[in-house]
Parts: sequence; structure tokens; C-alpha cells
Amino acid sequence: MRAFPERRQRFRDEGSGRRAPAGKGEALAGWFDGRVGLFKMAKANLRKVFPDHWSFLIGEIALYTFVIIILTGVYLTLFFKPAMNEVVYNGRWTPLNGIRMSQAYESTLNISFDVRGGLLMRQVHHWAAIVFIASMLAHMMRTFFNGVFRKPREINWLSGAGLLILGMFDGFMGYSLPDDLLSGTGLRFMEGAILSIPIVGTYLSFFFFGGQFPGESIVPRLFTVHVLLIPGIMLGLLALHMILLVYHKHTHHPGPGKKNMNIVGPPLWPIYVAKSGGFFFLVFGVTTLMSAIAQINPVWAYGPYRPDQVSTDAQPDWYMGYSEGLIRLMPGWEINLWGHTLVLGVLIPFLVFPTVLLVIWLYPFLEAWITGDHREHHLNQRPRNAPTRTAFGAAWAALYAVLLAGGGNDLIATHFHLSINAITWAARIGFFVVPVVVFIITKRVCLGLQRKDRERLLHGRETGIIQRLPHGEYLEVHEPLTPAEKYTLSAYEQYEPLELPPSVDEAGVVRKIPFKDRLRVSLSRSYFGLNGQIAKPTKEQVAEHEEHEEAERAEEPQRP
Repeated sequence: MRAFPERRQRFRDEGSGRRAPAGKGEALAGWFDGRVGLFKMAKANLRKVFPDHWSFLIGEIALYTFVIIILTGVYLTLFFKPAMNEVVYNGRWTPLNGIRMSQAYESTLNISFDVRGGLLMRQVHHWAAIVFIASMLAHMMRTFFNGVFRKPREINWLSGAGLLILGMFDGFMGYSLPDDLLSGTGLRFMEGAILSIPIVGTYLSFFFFGGQFPGESIVPRLFTVHVLLIPGIMLGLLALHMILLVYHKHTHHPGPGKKNMNIVGPPLWPIYVAKSGGFFFLVFGVTTLMSAIAQINPVWAYGPYRPDQVSTDAQPDWYMGYSEGLIRLMPGWEINLWGHTLVLGVLIPFLVFPTVLLVIWLYPFLEAWITGDHREHHLNQRPRNAPTRTAFGAAWAALYAVLLAGGGNDLIATHFHLSINAITWAARIGFFVVPVVVFIITKRVCLGLQRKDRERLLHGRETGIIQRLPHGEYLEVHEPLTPAEKYTLSAYEQYEPLELPPSVDEAGVVRKIPFKDRLRVSLSRSYFGLNGQIAKPTKEQVAEHEEHEEAERAEEPQRP
């Protein structure tokens, strides 16, 4: 009998003790494993431990919104026409019927009103971009305040900051594509910034726009950069970021059992994968809900771009608002030299714009130079235990907020019935004053919290119970901390401030100390000197205080 020969062979192998042939799925997996080590790689990585803390979800929001941006962007690319050829609109949005406009603007209207689900996709794409930048900035500040950028994660910090900056510029190019009156005003703003560059500004503008503004090449060029060049670079940086995250392991917050050289948390499979997968759908659902009920960028309300018109309430997305604030706060200064005009009112903000980003981006290397610490760090710092760094980050955020408010001075004036000149001057003064005030206040708050932690380690937790001693003195009863609480409060290191070498060497010759070394010592003293941190109590001091308080409690008379 010749029917089912494979089945007879399988039964014969099972009876003889030999392993039955694998199924198609297992055979395919075995084929891949023999060539790329699939099983071995999965076994090594699926059991990786990931710490569990709510603040780590901020980075996941950035990752998932980036995925949403890619998915919705692919859909929109199928219908958008990046061309500036003039056409006469005759579509469903009747207020614009008979109006001449570019093909890019017409296709945007068609996506919004004619393509099934097109308007929702546009709104999801735009809202996801805004949430992506917001979550990236929040994630970056979380890693900054926790000191996650220290060795060996400097490259991860640079790649994350690069993702943020590229995302900001890609977002600007994205909302410039529809060629509506609002986006055209933003491009006009960019043209003015380029023209302010001495000597080469005019040439750069003609090269960028393909001729006199607005030209006929800017939208196709922006489209190529927006959907191909920058996303490709961002995907590469994201892959690098995730590979380094897996290679270096995740950092974790101080707590019981958590040390600098171990990782405490659930494994990647199945716990973390299940939680992370559910969180992706939650982010997707919330973003879609926002897009369905909150209108954003209604291009049909602005009309097509015309160089001789400017839309009212012209504001960029929030993450580019600080660039608008720099322009509005800067006085309209000009310098005329040899028949040429140097527009300082635009050039100076154009130079300050990248400086604001580079200051926070390159700060980790400044701190590493000050401390000279070349050890690996896998345990996060509490912000209060790095007062100067925390104050610097808070001052940077305050400066960003001042510039953001300055960029919307007209809206603040109209909504709150205030003088726009008063708002502008308040923002100008605040540009120099607010970061300094925030720095001082934040540092003092951190020092106060450090002092409170020191008192808790030495005396225990305040209970609110007042006790009267036999001689009439009133004392508050303190409850001893648990070992876990003591470890959490004390699981950090403090640097010692650097000292300058003697002014005279062993031979009696005056020592020449370079300016760089003197600057480093000065910064080290401000970071870790008497006014830079509160000394952490040693184990001996804690034990001495505990023995002293136990002796006092033993001497107290017992109540009858």
C-alpha cells in the first residue's frame, strides 16, 4: 500500500527511537538558526532584564509615536503631490472653488475631504509628530536629571539628542509641505534667517529655493528631505540607540537590592513584551482619539500661500516657538558697512538658535571634564543629589519657556488684554534674569532636600508625636528608618572638589598653572564645594546617632 508514505516513515522513526522529521515551521526556523544563530540569539536576549519605572515609559511613547508617524506618513505619501504647478481648485471645499493654488495645496485639500480617512490620517500624523517631540524632550530631560548620560552612555545621549533635533527640523518641513498661507509664512521666516548670513546669505537662499522666493522647487525638495533623507537618518540613529540600550543594559533607580553593577526588574519575555505591546496600542489609541476630537492645522481655513499676505495668529508648532521668540525679542538692529547691511536683529537670533540646543546637548562632556570620572555608571542619580546639574537643567527649561512665551506675545496680548510692548520687554528682561533666578532657587531646593535626607538618615522619620520629658522639655518622636529606606537615601557617591597644586614647586620656582586647569578647579568647587552639596553622613555617623538615641530612650522613665 503506497498511501501516506510520510506518515509510515514517521511512525517507523518513532518506533525505532529516532526523532521524527520536523514540521515546515520548525524546519524553516532550523534553517535560519543554522545560518544566523536564531535560537541562540533569542535565548540570550529574550531573558534580558528591564527595570520597571513609570518614567521609563516616556521613551517608549517617543518610540511608538515615531512608528505611528512612519505608518501614517506612508499612507499620506500615496495621495500627496509635491508640486508647485498652479491649478484651479474645483473640489468639495466650496469656499476655495475657482481659486488658483499649487498642486501641493490642492492635493492636501483632496486628502482632507476626498480621500477616505484622509483627514484623520493627517491629524494623526500631525499630533503624533507633536507628541513625539514632546516625549523626546521629556525623555531627554529625564535622562539629564538622572545622570544617565554618564559613561558608558555618551553615544546614546548624542544619538537621542540627534533624534530630537532632527525631529524638530523634520516637523518644520512637514507642516511646510501643504503650501498654505501659514506654512508659507514659516518658510518666509526661514528665508529671512538665511538672508541674514553675511556674504553668502543671498546665494544660499537662491540655492535653497531654486531662485527668487518662493520659487518652484522648495516643496519638492522639502518633500524629499522630509520623507526620505531625515527619516532615514533618524531610523539609523534609532537603531543605534536601541542596540546600545540592549548592549549597555538599562539603568535603574536607587532602591533595595539595586547596585551599580546589577539590573533588577522583569525579563523581556514574556512580561515586558506584554506590557510594552499593550502600551503601544494605548499610545496609538490616545493619539487617534486626540486626532478625532481636536482639530489641528486646518489648512483650508488659511488658503493658499501668497507672498504678499500673512495669516493672522501665525505661529509655528510649539517646539519651534522658541526660534520665533528669539526673533521677536531681539531689537531690530542693523549695521551698514561698505554699502552692505548686516541685519543683527535676525543674525543674532539665528546664531543663538542652535546654541540653545548645543548647550544642553554637550553639557555631559563638560561635567565629565570637571569630575574626571571615567568609571561606568548604571545606577541613576536622584536630581537632588546633583544640585548644580539639576539647577542648570531647570534654568535651561526656564529659558526655553521664556522664549516660547515671547514667540506668542501677540496671542498673550490679545487673549489677556495686555500691552504687547510690555510683554516683549518683560520677555527681554526675563531672557537674562529668569534662568539665573531659577538656577539659584532650584539649587537651594536641592540642597534643602539633601539636608532633609541627611536628617532622616541620622534621626529617622518624623512622626508628628510630641513627647514631654520629665524636666519639661518637648521633643518630637522620630521613627527609625527601615534598612531599605536607608539604602535608598544613601545609595549615591559624592565627588570631592579639586584643588590647585601649590603655587611654588619643590625647587622654589613659581608654578605656571594653565587657565584651563584653574577654570576646572573653580567649576569643581562650585559643583562639589561647601555651597555645592550637603555632606552625606557616613556609616559611622549614622551608627553613632542610633546608639545615642537608643541610650536616651533607655534612660527615659517608663509610664506606669
